[in-house]
Amino acid sequence: MNTLFTFRRGIIFLTLFWLGLFVLVPHVLVLLTSVLSPDPQHLAVWPLTLDSWARVWEPLYAEVFLHSLWLSAVTTLVCLLLGYPFAYLLAKLPKLWRGVLLFLMIVPFWTNSLIRTYALKLLLGNKGVINTALLGLGITDEPVELLYTEFAVIFGLVYVLLPFMVLPLVSSFDKLDGHLIEAAHDLGAGFWQRFRHIILPLTTPGIVAGCLIVFLPAMGMFYVADLLGGAKNLLVGNVIRNQFLVVRDWPFGAAFSVALIAIMAGLLWLYFVANRRINRQGGLDDEGI
Repeated sequence: MNTLFTFRRGIIFLTLFWLGLFVLVPHVLVLLTSVLSPDPQHLAVWPLTLDSWARVWEPLYAEVFLHSLWLSAVTTLVCLLLGYPFAYLLAKLPKLWRGVLLFLMIVPFWTNSLIRTYALKLLLGNKGVINTALLGLGITDEPVELLYTEFAVIFGLVYVLLPFMVLPLVSSFDKLDGHLIEAAHDLGAGFWQRFRHIILPLTTPGIVAGCLIVFLPAMGMFYVADLLGGAKNLLVGNVIRNQFLVVRDWPFGAAFSVALIAIMAGLLWLYFVANRRINRQGGLDDEGI
């Protein structure tokens, strides 16, 4: 017992040490850097100042921030609209076919997402596969401008992030009690009534989790915007990357990073609130039954 207790304490200590060293300390350093003064040679120096935070809300950067929110929100919505019915169908399939389809969905992850984004340029370019097919079929007389547009950025983000929406939804559908749906059907509830009052509420945790997993990375995938969107379709990640690596204004880049972390924390808080409320309603329903 003493050996097992010591082993558990050791594992807990190593885990906390790892999280503190590689998660907490970097976040604290980024927060500290955001209130330092920029310096071309030393990157960030004393004294403390809030000038970088004031620049975050300048019209130019606020527009990029809002545009990034818009692109991420549309990407999340498209992933939800595609992923929800797909996850529902997966839940209905036998385990063998479900495993095969999930495997096929995950196979592209064996290739680096940057390489897969480069491959999308071969599809969306003026001489790409899509335009070649449209011209060959006589649908258009000239190439359609797909690359370096807002559509191309959303298309690339959906392509990369769709599996992250599907997996939490599949988990939610797996936990869905089929007896509740059968009981509602026996009581005369139609499909939309069963969906609205049973399926949708019970799969809400998966919806919220999938939206968070898609929305947050979408704001930081600067390489997708660089390769597919051009200079007019920037994400927050592009601004942060440029401030750290090009402009070398570390305090301003850190301030933007902290703002993104704050948004992530707020969304996670909403997820836990929604999940707790759903669990509480489920407990009340069980008591009522």
